[in-house]
Amino acid sequence: MNFLTKTLFLLPFVFLFSNCNSFAQKKENYATQIDSLIQNTSPVFNGVILISKNEKTLYSKAKGFANFETKKPLTLDSQFEIMSITRQITATLVLKEVEQGKIDLNTPIKKYLPNLKQTWGDTITVHQLLNHSHGIIDLQKPLLFKPGTDFKYGNEGYPILGQILESVSKKTYSELANNLFKKLKMNNTFCYSENNNRNLVTGYMNNNNNLEKAQNNLITLYKVPSGGLISTVNDLLIWNNNLHKGKILKPESYKLMTSYTIQNQHNFFGKQKEGYGYGLRIIEKEPVKYLGHTGLGNGFSAVNLYFPESGISMIVLENQMPEDSNLFYASEFKIKNILFKSGLFNKN
Repeated sequence: MNFLTKTLFLLPFVFLFSNCNSFAQKKENYATQIDSLIQNTSPVFNGVILISKNEKTLYSKAKGFANFETKKPLTLDSQFEIMSITRQITATLVLKEVEQGKIDLNTPIKKYLPNLKQTWGDTITVHQLLNHSHGIIDLQKPLLFKPGTDFKYGNEGYPILGQILESVSKKTYSELANNLFKKLKMNNTFCYSENNNRNLVTGYMNNNNNLEKAQNNLITLYKVPSGGLISTVNDLLIWNNNLHKGKILKPESYKLMTSYTIQNQHNFFGKQKEGYGYGLRIIEKEPVKYLGHTGLGNGFSAVNLYFPESGISMIVLENQMPEDSNLFYASEFKIKNILFKSGLFNKN
């Protein structure tokens, strides 16, 4: 074999090796970039990150303190308030009752709550509570708009869904949720109450990197179905891998949950309006299609994203919340963009 023939023979292998090496470097780079980000970003990052692909952990890190007064360090099993991420779990519980024929999504909620005094009980449907198209801004005030005609994100719809769940199942919301967590082996996830906070980390308000203990006043028993669950990054990964891989809901129920008839803009998910399903945002206009939700309050920030085409989960839980709304999810937004540029979503 002469020199030219050898060169032509080896070129494809050189190209293949070069591509593989380049891809490996990209994969290593995203970890290095995230490490650098959480060490040097402002507002300060204080939380836990887990990135996984098809149940295999790609990146995990706990940085900072569960309690700044005692200097107790965070771990991958630290328990955080997940706030509005609770809603996809409540939505799932509702759909499980739909599968049993106990709830009809398009029936006015008065059927399930006959003692409801508000006149809108005869017009608002379960579907509209699930996707925030109900128009309720206050239980004692008129609706903001005719149900089904617009979107208004808020905290009033999901507590009512909790009441409906209790009415049709004859069980408390906590019983329904805890039974599901037990089945999925989400052993560190539970419903918050004053008497049940286990090893919940302390939440802090962040004002120019000055941290003050938050007043834990957003969660009442009534509001637990809206934002009252406590969980860990590892348990939320279990949740993602079961929910999005057909192990909790029937295919038709999951399709309902991840479809949308209404759109809304949220800064974390871009400048354009995106679809809102049942406790999940359906993101189609960013570089990669994904499903996800954020949670904020009581000194906590939470993001849970799932990328269906690659099986990647990105879960970030922090026990600090900026007082400046322009800085909400600042680190989470940067981590997401690092992943977009990483090559992890390339088909290979």
